[in-house]
Amino acid sequence: MTHESSASPGPGATSFARLPLTPAMQANLQQLGYLEMTPIQAASLPLALQGRDLIAQAKTGSGKTAAFALTLLARLNARRFAVQALVLCPTRELADQVAAEVRRLARAEDNIKVVTLCGGVPLRGQAANLEHGAHIAIGTPGRVLDHLFRETLRLDALNTLVLDEADRMLDMGFHDDMVKVMRQCPKERQTLLFSATYPDDIARLAKQFMRDPQTVKVDVRHASAHIRELFFEVAPAQRLPTVAKLLAHFRPESTLAFCNTRQQCRALVELLQAQGFDALALHGELEQRDRDQVLVQFANRSCSVLVATDLAARGLDITQLAAVINVDITPDPEVHVHRIGRTGRAGETGLALSLATMDDMGRVGRIEQFTGQTSQWRAVDTLTPAAGAPLRAPMSTLQIVGGRKEKIRAGDVLGALTGEAGFTREQVGKIQVMEYATYVAVARDIGEAALARLNAGRIKGKKVTVRRVGKA
Repeated sequence: MTHESSASPGPGATSFARLPLTPAMQANLQQLGYLEMTPIQAASLPLALQGRDLIAQAKTGSGKTAAFALTLLARLNARRFAVQALVLCPTRELADQVAAEVRRLARAEDNIKVVTLCGGVPLRGQAANLEHGAHIAIGTPGRVLDHLFRETLRLDALNTLVLDEADRMLDMGFHDDMVKVMRQCPKERQTLLFSATYPDDIARLAKQFMRDPQTVKVDVRHASAHIRELFFEVAPAQRLPTVAKLLAHFRPESTLAFCNTRQQCRALVELLQAQGFDALALHGELEQRDRDQVLVQFANRSCSVLVATDLAARGLDITQLAAVINVDITPDPEVHVHRIGRTGRAGETGLALSLATMDDMGRVGRIEQFTGQTSQWRAVDTLTPAAGAPLRAPMSTLQIVGGRKEKIRAGDVLGALTGEAGFTREQVGKIQVMEYATYVAVARDIGEAALARLNAGRIKGKKVTVRRVGKA
């Protein structure tokens, strides 16, 4: 049985200062700029910090990571080198984001060790990290299960289990793996389940594995205050060419375009690239390495249009997204709300553009019913290319062979580019250090020169191999 709790706290109740956290954690939150709780944090943290099991309905970007991270950190004994908290995520990208957030919040504590356990990287290195003693494990169900079977991961000290984006894990076929992992967890533990939707499978999991859980909900329908949403009626054959017209008219700096099929993803990317747009596809057939590189390029502004299926985009939390384009209308109105909710975040204004044929009108009607809003329509012939040069991504990505394993840090790469190579700090963008590779974004016009100088120079006193990722 679940007890439902309101997500509308009373006045003054949304300050982090009201939570029973250590002075060191409160000081760290202040330093990180965490002053007021988001609705999901205000609804869930007081209950979770009391040790209650929790079912929280919240979407990506709602602040849910901090809600469960603060809870599991509050229950942690830093002097005990054993896995005391396990977070299951649907994708490697989400696991990496969660790990980064947990590490930031854990700065208040001494030497909290966080490991990520995901596919696509060798098991051996992960096993070695676990052997050296880790407090928090964050990973995908399949890889976590691998470690449990090999006994490289032990859960006897576990006191907190988090299921992050549980509905997406089910959509991706992880039900059996999740159940097997949960069966290996100690019965006396706290379970926190976060899910954007609440299908029957989630209810069954909750009944089977949770103890008298509280349910908190944050209504996703009000997430559109900062989003300008427009619908365009198109003939089926005009769907893909109209995407190019939308991009030429509105000129968004970064766009996530949703297609319902992989085939359509590939066709749209081909069309956009032929017209000079920096577009890349993200779909289920990509190898993990290629998927990583696509996401790196989109996140560091070397690619301005990412074309994805819903399944491929699950678990992605891409910040500062200027526009979302629904190339197809999804049959599920809740999925539509989640799609467009990826833009217009952090007080910024976002743009949501949807293409509908006559056959899609029933789906649009269901979206209107679900959101309680009347759709705004524009004619395709009102779209005119904006003045100026074709819209190109401002950055270019270089890949350095070597990453965390070689002890490379972002500062080393920035130093190499702004020191010996002679570029300015403004010409260098996002630097991402991964296990075995490092990606750096540089201004597009210095791409070739930066590549040549890095290959001719040294990083941390060593020669490195550098190559360009994607097209120039």
